[in-house]
Amino acid sequence: MREYKEEIARILDEVNQVILGKEDVILKSLIAIFARGHILLEDIPGVGKTTLAIAFSRVMELSHNRIQFTPDLMPADVTGTNIIVKDENGNS
Repeated sequence: MREYKEEIARILDEVNQVILGKEDVILKSLIAIFARGHILLEDIPGVGKTTLAIAFSRVMELSHNRIQFTPDLMPADVTGTNIIVKDENGNS
């Protein structure tokens, strides 16, 4: 268990050296990463959202992707949609 605590502390320390004053966001992002979840960072331009993602990916040796959202982008544009096709008997 001590190994995990030390590794978590190392990750937090390294990311906090890159992103200043966002300890809460960094901790919550790390929790989401460990939970194998996704993270949506919303904020004004220029506060380090992309830098945060890059910092985590480098410190933890992970890959990252970024989507630039625009007002006309819909969730289905990112996740895709399901289409139900019925056969000739009307069964889906």
